Amino acid sequence: MTPDLLLHGGTLLHPVDGTMRAADVLIRDGIIAAIDASSSTVADDVPCYDASGKLISPGWMDMHVHFREPGFEHKETIATGARAAAAGGFTAVACMPNTNPPIHTRDVVEFVLERAEETPIDVHPIACVSKERAGQELAELGDLADGGAVAFSDDGSPVQHAGLMRRSLEYSAMLDRPVINHMEELSLNPDGHMHEGPVSSRLGMPGIPGLAEEVMIARDVELAGFTDGHVHVAHISTARSVELVRRAKARGIPVTAEVCPHHFTLTDEAVETSGFDGNTKMHPPLRSAADVEAMKEGLADGTIDAICTDHAPHAPHEKDAEFLRAPFGILGLETAWGLVGRELIADDHLSVVDAVRMLTVAPRRILGLDVPEIREEEPACLTVFDAETEWTFTDEDIASKSRNTPFVGETLVGKPWAVYTKGQFIRTDE
Repeated sequence: MTPDLLLHGGTLLHPVDGTMRAADVLIRDGIIAAIDASSSTVADDVPCYDASGKLISPGWMDMHVHFREPGFEHKETIATGARAAAAGGFTAVACMPNTNPPIHTRDVVEFVLERAEETPIDVHPIACVSKERAGQELAELGDLADGGAVAFSDDGSPVQHAGLMRRSLEYSAMLDRPVINHMEELSLNPDGHMHEGPVSSRLGMPGIPGLAEEVMIARDVELAGFTDGHVHVAHISTARSVELVRRAKARGIPVTAEVCPHHFTLTDEAVETSGFDGNTKMHPPLRSAADVEAMKEGLADGTIDAICTDHAPHAPHEKDAEFLRAPFGILGLETAWGLVGRELIADDHLSVVDAVRMLTVAPRRILGLDVPEIREEEPACLTVFDAETEWTFTDEDIASKSRNTPFVGETLVGKPWAVYTKGQFIRTDE
């Protein structure tokens, strides 16, 4: 524990109002005791961290991770996932319910929350839309919300039944919780393994068409407009999908969207150039260069609200298989900010303030959570980072229990240096 700490010489970034100013932050017993505190007036027993040249923002949140517990602890646990989150600069996450058992009853929600109490970050469970994630019968959404679920999703599986999706959105409107759908019409995607397009055709690989995502978004947008329930588009990946969300927002429909760094960084060409590396297989799949550019444009104009990772750990023996047999998904927490810096900030698609807003304010507002503030007498929930440092991501930088990432050896731009959360100061450079 580090209840007392002085962060000296940093620049405070307030993403809500977009302001920045140089200031020291004195923390006492986990609470921000003073801002603009002079290090010369602080008691000698208070540790000092030199934050010169670094930014300090409210703690970041990833609203889409898979921590695998209960049931798949060989891939990740809540404890190891929390460790990876802190290493990536995150002080909070929301975890998806495709566990075993799935998070479809209140006792499993409470189990996740109890496990999370032992970690240095906040872990918010997202509960299932349907019982057993089977897409047949609505889960007890009110009871799940009362137990602490911040949203509902069958992620990993789409809600295929339109009537079930309608009813879940009607509950969404009553419970003030979003429904996060894995946007995919499965009948358009029999046995696909990568993006359907020229590359998959050349490789003879069964494809997943962008149309499968777009048809589902079009359906859910209309259902959200009819019910006034909040639909959130998980891991958006195609240019047409972005345009559908853009038009829905213009109509006043309650829809929000998120995008993952791999979908604004890599294209389907990576499957071929990597020699069919299973770490280039994800769901939704890597799309075309035009889709990648559309993700950046959607972030720049505010169509896409939040940046998330879809952190999806798999054990080495699962990913080290032929491409058709490898499971979908990659790690994301440890590389998120470095890819945001390289792909979005360095290329002027986003300012640092806007990028931080999409990692702090947007996810919490979508999930109805309070946004931490850098203000005296508030609990200290902070991320210390910069947006310029160039560094090479290596195996040693992976804090997850699993290793499945295509970004080992890549040069990233911008680095999270530390987080302060729950009375603990965790440095990533130690």
